[in-house]
Amino acid sequence: MKIGFISLGCSKNRVDSENVMGLLSANQHTMVSEPMEAEAIFVNTCGFITPAKEEAINTILQMSEIKKQTGAKLVVLGCLSQRYHDDLVQLLPEVDRFITLDEYPVMDEILTKELGIMVKGVYGKKPRLLSTQPWMGYLKIAEGCSNRCTYCAIPLIRGNFRSYPMEVLLDQAKHLHDKGVKEIVLIAQDTTRYGIDLYHEYKLANLCEEIAKLEGIRWIRILYMYPDELSKEMINRLATNPKVLPYFDLPLQHGDDAMLKAMNRRGDVKSIKETVAYIRHVFPQAIIRTTMIVGFPGETKKHFDNMIRFVKEMKFDRLGAFTYSKEEDTPAFDYVHEPRESTKNKRYKELMMVQQEIAQQLNEAWIGKQVEVLVEAMDTITKTAKGRSMHSAPDNVDGVIYVKVKESIKPGSFINATIDHAHGHDLHGHQL
Repeated sequence: MKIGFISLGCSKNRVDSENVMGLLSANQHTMVSEPMEAEAIFVNTCGFITPAKEEAINTILQMSEIKKQTGAKLVVLGCLSQRYHDDLVQLLPEVDRFITLDEYPVMDEILTKELGIMVKGVYGKKPRLLSTQPWMGYLKIAEGCSNRCTYCAIPLIRGNFRSYPMEVLLDQAKHLHDKGVKEIVLIAQDTTRYGIDLYHEYKLANLCEEIAKLEGIRWIRILYMYPDELSKEMINRLATNPKVLPYFDLPLQHGDDAMLKAMNRRGDVKSIKETVAYIRHVFPQAIIRTTMIVGFPGETKKHFDNMIRFVKEMKFDRLGAFTYSKEEDTPAFDYVHEPRESTKNKRYKELMMVQQEIAQQLNEAWIGKQVEVLVEAMDTITKTAKGRSMHSAPDNVDGVIYVKVKESIKPGSFINATIDHAHGHDLHGHQL
């Protein structure tokens, strides 16, 4: 059967999609890029915040129009399906089946018996069908989250934090390695907590050490580190692993203690500063990425100004921001004194303007320095390679590097370059 697959949301959801596509492919179903060609269309959804939910609903409606024309089966998976299953069944009868996250272990039975999409095998037990560029792959090391931030619906959707056994992850890492992956990106809602539930101790550094033994793996990148869990011991252990990149993704969410407390974020501004300072001490070339929420209920101009001062002092290499999204069934849903949308948007723009200046200054500091670049595209006419250094994650957020090269470079190759100038979030250089 020809299968069209649309995966929305985060990289963790992408891994789920790759597992589903792997199960389908192992049963001789064929993936097609055009939904109009598909006999069955799968939409893996995000249900985290309002814009993501709107995107998911719009995508489902678009695919239902295609279904009317082609007669394809329409299957909806993922977080939206988990969170609003009963409502969606009533509102969108054109969908043949909403499969919840809880039903993934019996997905083969649902597809075969209810939809006539013949499948043998259990979800997650077949090799993933990678949807990333062939030189990088995500490794999801845990499910769920136990942090209980007051604004966040993820524990409601995905449940409490649950680590995958290390032997399972090492098997997956070897599969990625054997497929030619050179950069493994570790992801979870809180990667720093890995292993604490299974082994009663933090095992992130141990996991990285085992993955590093795979000869073809060049880079190990870790995303979504919870600052409160990132101990000096863990930082020191990671520093001894030459394949672990000095890239620290720390979603901090705010720079004011009262707001952090209202968000139920552990730790305070002082402890965050100490953690970042220690990272920069141990990793002199550390890249620190973070996210901030503006317009959280109760946020006053004073709270926001404290955030701005915090950001100016910390000089984060990468910073993204979101305006607060009110989510039902979360504690913050009932919080009062939420800033107006116009105030949220104004504060968002101010924050991003501040960060833009910081990013430009930090990027200009790379001029004249040498970097290793993973080439991801090649313009043979201009002899310009486009790629990423260790300073940029593969999620289209951090910017890229354009390198004038001596000859055509095969994507997936590593080259050394000197940075000549900076433009916005991107760097430009020439091959050594």
